[in-house]
Amino acid sequence: MKRNLIMLLMLVLFGGSAWGYYNWIYSDYPSKIRQLDRTLQLRDEKLISAQIIHQQLDLVSNLIEKNLALSKSDSLAEDASLPFLEYITGFLDELEIKLTKLEPGKKSARLDYVRTPYTLTIEASYEKLGKFINQLEKSERLITVEQFEIDNAVRKSGSQAEKTDLSAHELVIKISTLTLIKQR
Repeated sequence: MKRNLIMLLMLVLFGGSAWGYYNWIYSDYPSKIRQLDRTLQLRDEKLISAQIIHQQLDLVSNLIEKNLALSKSDSLAEDASLPFLEYITGFLDELEIKLTKLEPGKKSARLDYVRTPYTLTIEASYEKLGKFINQLEKSERLITVEQFEIDNAVRKSGSQAEKTDLSAHELVIKISTLTLIKQR
């Protein structure tokens, strides 16, 4: 009986000490660990955000550098810039798009930028149009697509439609280049 009483006393003592340890000492650890994990996660997110911003700032500075002119009379801001026209015709040839007409418009100068419009008339499929727009988006120049019109050739008669490629459509695209002017 004495042995059972000692075992019961040891069991109560062990159970009480385990209960006390869990309630007074151990209960703070999980909340501290969760708090430290959350703090670590927030700092990791800030680090990743800072790395992304750093990469984007490099891209933005490169974009500004490629489109910055010292004055409105700079070669980058002139009407019908030859390097730009060569760039456009070069990747139109790569995409096998037929260029029918390319007209530079009248540039409009503001205090901090010059906008030079161009009107392109091309013959291409919808897929090639998408690739063309994608290529314009990837350009180092600031280019905006102002408007485009698609002639889907519904009005063509049967004999004319047989002679031409039905997937190719006549497209009129109005784009503009923007050239930033360096302020003094």
